[in-house]
Amino acid sequence: MSDKQKYKSLFMKSLSIEPEKFNENLKYNEIDEWDSIGHMSLIAAIEEEYKITFETDDIVDFSSFKKGIELLKKYNVNVA
Repeated sequence: MSDKQKYKSLFMKSLSIEPEKFNENLKYNEIDEWDSIGHMSLIAAIEEEYKITFETDDIVDFSSFKKGIELLKKYNVNVA
């Protein structure tokens, strides 16, 4: 599984998104599954998978699938 596929899988699993509902332009609160509780579940799953701890500002700034990829680079995680 590629790094990007693993990242995508974390999204789908953490937010309980069906594959046909997922797309890479996904944004926070754009779908019912990505609410504040889903957001924290996603953050926890990413932190656990990549053995990192997000700064609070980054958790707040994590507003889309693509923004997450950008933020992960800050933690030396390349999923692109």
